[in-house]
Amino acid sequence: MAGFAAIDVKKLRDATGAGMMDAKKALTEADGDFDKAIELLRVAGQAKAAKRGAERSATNGLVVFADGALIQLGAETDFVAKNAEFQALADEVVKAAAAAKANSVDEANAAALESGKTVAEAVSELAATIGEKLEVANAAYFDGQTAVYLHRRSSDLPPQVGVVVQYEGEDSSIARTTAMQVAAMRPQYLSADEVPAELLDNERRIAEASAKEEGKPERAVPRIVEGRVNAFLKDVCLLNQPSVTDNKTPVQSLLDNAGVKVTRFVRFEAAA
Repeated sequence: MAGFAAIDVKKLRDATGAGMMDAKKALTEADGDFDKAIELLRVAGQAKAAKRGAERSATNGLVVFADGALIQLGAETDFVAKNAEFQALADEVVKAAAAAKANSVDEANAAALESGKTVAEAVSELAATIGEKLEVANAAYFDGQTAVYLHRRSSDLPPQVGVVVQYEGEDSSIARTTAMQVAAMRPQYLSADEVPAELLDNERRIAEASAKEEGKPERAVPRIVEGRVNAFLKDVCLLNQPSVTDNKTPVQSLLDNAGVKVTRFVRFEAAA
């Protein structure tokens, strides 16, 4: 090998995670210049990652929380979710997001790591090394009192469902129970007041059409429609849901009895 030896190829592979032939090709193109070879591999890897990004989705991965920030770092497979480098990057990302008070994916991607790189740059570099599409899939920041629940689907996987509930009150136990409720029951809104009017109108139209199609008496239709809309609200609104600890009691009642008011929540989930 002109300009470099087999040990140089191994050194480049160890430094970048590239395959043997890719490392050899990069050193050849760089005339044995190690730093230039690294740059060539990064460029090639990022180009491949960009191409993959148009074709694949990073719906797997993990969720992580620190200092008010909840981050979902996406990958294509749970194999990468178990990867130590991927998990270490997630820890760096969530700390940077917390420091930047990042409340969106764009804000999280722009946050600076201790290395000086942005989150987006570091994620892109690791994607090139690992060979999968990686991305910050979701980001949220909370500056109030919170209860956090991170759920592992398996002991050999990192948390893949993450919930943060912001609340007022003294009972941290009921707040954590509420976070577990969000994890299990997947509410989309805090209360009925947050449900878009057009969504409710659509549910009413569907309920009315269904009731008539079923041949229900005309005079009974309004009552049936309201009953079905209320059932819809129980599904999608946290405060309307029956509690997972007492299915005869709405979450709102349990919170009221505990003197707790939930003001906001988010739920992030990586695909199984």
